[in-house]
Amino acid sequence: MDKNRTARIIGATVLGSVFVATALTGCSSTPSDDSSSGSTEYTLWDPYPDRDASSDWAKAIDACAAEIGITIKRNAGNTGDTVKDLTTAAAGKLPDIAMVDNPKVSTLADAGLLTTTDDNGLDVSDIQENILTAGQIDGKTYGVPVGANTLGLYYNPEVLEAAGVDIASVTDGASLTAALEKIVASGKKGITFSAVGTEEGSFQFLPWFWGEGADLTALDSSEAESGLALWTDWVTNGLAPQSVLQNTQGTSWDEFLTGEFGFAENGSWFKSAADEAGYQVIQIPGADGKAAPAPTGGEFITIPIQKDTARYATSVKIVKCLTEGNTGADSLGYIAPTAEGQKAQLAADPSLEFWVTAVGDAKPRTADNLGISYGIISEQLYTAIQNALSGGSSPADALAAAQKAASEKLG
Repeated sequence: MDKNRTARIIGATVLGSVFVATALTGCSSTPSDDSSSGSTEYTLWDPYPDRDASSDWAKAIDACAAEIGITIKRNAGNTGDTVKDLTTAAAGKLPDIAMVDNPKVSTLADAGLLTTTDDNGLDVSDIQENILTAGQIDGKTYGVPVGANTLGLYYNPEVLEAAGVDIASVTDGASLTAALEKIVASGKKGITFSAVGTEEGSFQFLPWFWGEGADLTALDSSEAESGLALWTDWVTNGLAPQSVLQNTQGTSWDEFLTGEFGFAENGSWFKSAADEAGYQVIQIPGADGKAAPAPTGGEFITIPIQKDTARYATSVKIVKCLTEGNTGADSLGYIAPTAEGQKAQLAADPSLEFWVTAVGDAKPRTADNLGISYGIISEQLYTAIQNALSGGSSPADALAAAQKAASEKLG
């Protein structure tokens, strides 16, 4: 999913988000002619325009280039359509390395644009399964996750204390609603989140959807309706603001920073900002009283198909350099994708323990081999969210229409 780019600078553990973008102005239309096997220039596309040459990420790329003895031409794109950009570039020259939002990996793989780890020889044996499966389709793996992030339920202890709310009492949707009612009665605001009509909206809704036991192949189930009714009732009853319909995760966080809200659903990438503000976090509660599965966010480093296959050997060296030893995860603010990497991060910063646990419990959006179907399903899901929260349809009708549209599109 994906995400407010300014938030990436603030956060200790970034999202990934919900949208990864590689929209590169002029890049795909004017590729450099460096396809010969003797070339020492390699191209890398990433979705981090906020990370300039002075950033840890850019420095990590430069260090890898120096170590390998090559030049890496980096292109950082603004938010856009990753699939469209890479498909357009395929007519001329795909980049050697592409950072891809994890739900988009299967779409690009299905289009025949990416090499598999079997093809290129990258070792993914030690990567946490729930992180790795986001980049898999039909048993094949397309790339290496640089790291992962996920969502949690942040809260303002001062607001809760003033309202007489014990955070230990918040164990499911009903008890959270009761807490929100107390907070609003005390003169503060309840909860803020992002229900915007994009992938961010789906990303933020999934814990409440999965937490009710719903399945993405049945958007019109009673469990799905329960999850959407929870959100809809919050907005209808004034426990969440109407602004959630337009909120990105970044603007939702800005609302929470006012100190007026008791709760905010948001990502691990806001950890350092939360620490500074004195906010705390719990895992999002599910209907069964246990933590709801939250979606994994973050990008995969992929190696696109090249006419000159001799380039793959160096591309593999670049990927290894950026992923081994937590180089990429630390420079981008992600939770490492391996147990060893997470252990090292915890040794350096024990306060990451909550997010290491949350990432371990998280679920890929393309789980259950949804693959390229996820994008179609997600579009109908965030449309249903918008229709229900705006009052245009009941949750049941909105989800029935979503399931009908998804089934028609998927054939």
